[in-house]
Amino acid sequence: MTIAALSFYLFAISALTGGLFTVISRNPVHSVLWLILSFISSAGLFVLLGAEFVAMLLIIVYVGAVAVLFLFVVMMLDVDFAELKAEMAKYLPLALLIGVILLMQFGLAYGNWTAAEGAEAARAAVAPEGVTNTAALGLLLYDKYFLLFQLAGLILLVAMIGAIVLTLRHRQDIKRQDVLAQMYRDPAKAMELKDVKPGQGL
Repeated sequence: MTIAALSFYLFAISALTGGLFTVISRNPVHSVLWLILSFISSAGLFVLLGAEFVAMLLIIVYVGAVAVLFLFVVMMLDVDFAELKAEMAKYLPLALLIGVILLMQFGLAYGNWTAAEGAEAARAAVAPEGVTNTAALGLLLYDKYFLLFQLAGLILLVAMIGAIVLTLRHRQDIKRQDVLAQMYRDPAKAMELKDVKPGQGL
């Protein structure tokens, strides 16, 4: 058995174990930690496939942001998980039915899966010899599809600004910072000294 095959089985077993214990773990904090293990194992599988850019995205976005956010939310919120699990028990038959249907669909898809005839040629055209996966992706985004990439970023920026503008409400009963008033204040009038005698308050 080669090192690549051993690494594949190791990452695959750890990913499946992490996914299983994410679902069946009783402690929600432990579930998030098992989920992080599953993400890291999936990133290892992507590295074995030669998609190192997707692997780094998986670690940075999912492990570094999403999973940590889940962990903070679970640890900070005072949620009665025993009550939630009691309510989930009545939906267990429906969940099992959906799980069986999904497994059947995966089996059908795997049984009928075949590689396209021009897939290898198209892959070689995108990533020629001597060019890594990340470099080929960079050539596509910043050379061939540069204008579309920049337009997509501009659309996302406009959407973000629009969401901020639509949800911004100026309330009159909230004290707001006046930077100019703070900068132009007179230091002699900003502080007042009080002669407090012993045993007396202000």
